[in-house]
Amino acid sequence: MLDEPRSGRLAAWGNALIAGLVSPDEAAHRIADEDASHRVAGLPGESGPVGLTLALGRLRALGAKGLRVALPIAGHPLGLSGPPEFNAHALEAGEAVIATGAALGLVPEVSAAGPEGDQHIEVVWRCQSVREAPPADVPSLGEAERELAEALRDATEVLSRLNVAGSGPAAEAALEAYRARAERGREVLAPGYPPRAIRVLELAQRVGALVDIAYMAGGDGREHGGAVSASEITARAEALRPVERTSRRAQVAAYNAYVEERERGGL
Repeated sequence: MLDEPRSGRLAAWGNALIAGLVSPDEAAHRIADEDASHRVAGLPGESGPVGLTLALGRLRALGAKGLRVALPIAGHPLGLSGPPEFNAHALEAGEAVIATGAALGLVPEVSAAGPEGDQHIEVVWRCQSVREAPPADVPSLGEAERELAEALRDATEVLSRLNVAGSGPAAEAALEAYRARAERGREVLAPGYPPRAIRVLELAQRVGALVDIAYMAGGDGREHGGAVSASEITARAEALRPVERTSRRAQVAAYNAYVEERERGGL
């Protein structure tokens, strides 16, 4: 995963705000990142969309004790707990945030505004009721860390077989961007998260980035590169699918670690 999911930023910095470790303005700024605006629609007690600062305060007033992440794909409702209507919206977006204690979920709708060449991103989080139940298929941090060690070896092996450096400009650019980001270093998660969660998220994002690069090189529709036949494309997709699944599971485990620790009484 070359880009951090917006649901991850919302959960991480929303949890830091709930814990009183950052100000509302800082949390809103960190969540929005490079997007032009983030608003929340459908919050109980609000007649229309509101900004992040007000929305996060409203969630706390509604009883939210923490924010979890879901990163579902077809056939794998990772982090979701229902009902079906909310799950369907989350699946379409590929991500969601669940406010524990408030029985509410948020799904992002992302749109580009402005003239071509000078567009900016606007995000509206749609708030819906969710079922208070254990999320689907989320591993513990320890389990995720063990799975990632093997997944990293698998991703590196596939990437090597694909000979990414010669597989097209998009794959080369993605690889260089990933290397630059890794060398530059950056803040991962938000204040209040245990060190192990930070370590797991860093490794999960590394594995996810390698999978994205391998897909670009594999000619599966993102960029036609080294693959020369439909059977080869299918074989490469099958080899990468379990690695990508492991990366997503680990990312959800890392983002949800704050809530897990709180529920165990560790925070």
